[in-house]
Amino acid sequence: MKKIHVAMCVVAAMGISAVASDALVEKAKKAGLKPIPESKTELYKLIDNAKNPITDEKIELGKKLYFDPRLSKSGLISCNTCHNLATGGVDGVDAATGHKWTANPHHLNSPTVYNAVFMEKQFWDGRSPDLEDQAQGPIQAAPEMAATKEHVVSVVNSIPDYVKAFKHAYNDPKFKPGFKDVADVIAIFERTLVTPSRYDEYLNGCDKALSKEEKEGLKIFIDKGCTACHTGVGLGGSMQPFPAVGKYKYANVGDFKGDKNGMVKTPTLRNILETRPYFHNGAVWNIEEAIKIMGETQLGVKISDREAKKIKAFFGALTGKKPYVRYPMLPASTDKTPNPNLK
Repeated sequence: MKKIHVAMCVVAAMGISAVASDALVEKAKKAGLKPIPESKTELYKLIDNAKNPITDEKIELGKKLYFDPRLSKSGLISCNTCHNLATGGVDGVDAATGHKWTANPHHLNSPTVYNAVFMEKQFWDGRSPDLEDQAQGPIQAAPEMAATKEHVVSVVNSIPDYVKAFKHAYNDPKFKPGFKDVADVIAIFERTLVTPSRYDEYLNGCDKALSKEEKEGLKIFIDKGCTACHTGVGLGGSMQPFPAVGKYKYANVGDFKGDKNGMVKTPTLRNILETRPYFHNGAVWNIEEAIKIMGETQLGVKISDREAKKIKAFFGALTGKKPYVRYPMLPASTDKTPNPNLK
């Protein structure tokens, strides 16, 4: 795995401001906020999957398949189409758009793939328990990649370099990749897409990592009760009722109502300033409006323009360092590779 690194910081000398900052850090931790671990060993305890262990070989293979549009029916759409690593891990449109330029029928927005490993559940309705299971869905979904399992298996097994890479990754000279294996290595790559930020440096002891305004925003964020849902390492990821106490003013955009209990996955706030539009239906493009709506719908509190601006400033500290991902050169198709189908 490529090294995931948080820049070290010399902690400020103890003084009145440092003491106040220490109190804020303790307050944040008591509210359930946790940093991304600086130690690779500790990080792996959070991101690895014992049933699908991370290895360098699986990461590299998963990266190629993540970017390979031939897995889709049309031969045009890859995982990176909706979860673009160059644009915050999202597609930047209100409703995910896939095969035949079809928008998601429920007007659901593409969540970011960055830090998705920290989410308790995957998909807006939480129907997948992990990234391995989630990776199987969009490939087969008609308005997304629109492929069959058979198509994916045929593509991968028709390309000798892919077959060789799977045998090497699984240390088995007789290994023949199936559909689940393709999803599994894509998920392994996604597990490494972690973005440590200045916020993590701050919680890890670097007082100077946040500005005065960002610290004020963090305090307001905690005091308003935002950490009831946006908590933990991922600053989100649990299933919560939405709306909880007030009406969501854009509820008429799409027909999504959550799972059978009306629960919706809480999105991560990491890199939030890079992942607009906001909410499950992508109805809000302005982060300060989104902050005020959350106060009304989820907390039953009014967040003023000034408070929203401060919280936005704090959100800037959540913009993390992206892992370096070099766009892969994909192995060539063969005469056995299925032809693209635009229909």
